[in-house]
Amino acid sequence: MTFTSLNLSIKSDRLLNRLQELGRIGRDNDNKLSRLAASDADKAGRDLFVTWMKESGLEVMIDRIGNIFGIWYSPENKNEAPIMIGSHIDTVINAGIFDGCYGVLSGLEIINTLQETGFIPTRPIAVAAFTNEEGVRYTPDMMGSLVFAGGLPVDEALATVGTDGTLLGEELERIGYAGKKDPGFIKPHAYIELHIEQGPILEKMGIPIGAVENLQGISWQRIMIEGVANHAGTTPTNMRRDAGLAAARVITYLRDRANNSNGQTVATVGTIEFKPNAVNVIPSFATFTVDLRDPNEQRLQDEEQALANYLKELASSDEVTITSEQLVRFQPVSFDETIVKLVEQAASGCGLQSKRMTSGAGHDAQMMARVCPTAMIFVPSIDGISHNPKEYTKDTDLVAGANVLLDVVSNLAGND
Repeated sequence: MTFTSLNLSIKSDRLLNRLQELGRIGRDNDNKLSRLAASDADKAGRDLFVTWMKESGLEVMIDRIGNIFGIWYSPENKNEAPIMIGSHIDTVINAGIFDGCYGVLSGLEIINTLQETGFIPTRPIAVAAFTNEEGVRYTPDMMGSLVFAGGLPVDEALATVGTDGTLLGEELERIGYAGKKDPGFIKPHAYIELHIEQGPILEKMGIPIGAVENLQGISWQRIMIEGVANHAGTTPTNMRRDAGLAAARVITYLRDRANNSNGQTVATVGTIEFKPNAVNVIPSFATFTVDLRDPNEQRLQDEEQALANYLKELASSDEVTITSEQLVRFQPVSFDETIVKLVEQAASGCGLQSKRMTSGAGHDAQMMARVCPTAMIFVPSIDGISHNPKEYTKDTDLVAGANVLLDVVSNLAGND
């Protein structure tokens, strides 16, 4: 594909103002932002987004899992597969305002800009807001895009029980976003997701644009270790079957493995619980989660097998019983090389340096890559902070990323 720059720019004030306005929805009395999937706050955010799309003359469609689509088309291109831009507007608890929302609202801004400049696309352009990307209230995360891509049956997803005991399907009905369209009713020509990096690399290197070429595979496990509870003062250390100590050994083992991988593998123990959880009792039980990630499938499998082998050795040496349960498993994703190159060319055309990158986090693009050519664009996150009210990206970087997206989309929608 030959790259052509239209020399257009988005209306920066409109994008930045919309980000701030959406970011005010879901604030509690302590000014903490939480818009969990299918909550009242999520409804309010969805309502605002739908209002903006209707004001832009887009046809709004909602599928059964609650994914929202706004489509800009003409009679001449209506039957063509659309270019889709998207992300999500649900948040974690006590969130920042950019994660996901930046990609969705930039998609709308690209459509608005092209409408206002008289650009005539050869195919429709659609903006998407996927349901429950964060997976806080309902699991798994990236649910809406996973269902859209055919990776999870919609009825199974709608029957998911939330952390508060609610059913996702009933909550979508309650807030008015249980659509009638079957997920996957749109067959995109391509999918592009613009996102804050959520990591420190671009900022630390002083590079404004990340051309994301792949996404790490993810393996989540829950590990349970059973020992024997006993008195903390009277039981010699060499006579203990200490589930807590065994858990600590696993944690340090994982860190050592990650350190020896030259940055290719990352490992995290994010939750842990002891029983009986008393200051003066040797733990009889430990349960914790392990998050393993690597952009290479074979290396990820090797790490999973190494952990399994270590757990067998540990069970024998520490005289404990260890079981594990797979919670989530996603293979690494390679994005479309043609679109990645377009991102690099668009950045260059805007006078911006870019860097090819691996995404360390999961995104809706991970699921959309199953159904169409897909890529992502990253912009810097200050100090790499995300999922936190301190999440921040400079206005200049937000605008720059949206302008790169504008050039990428105009090329994809103006060439066949």
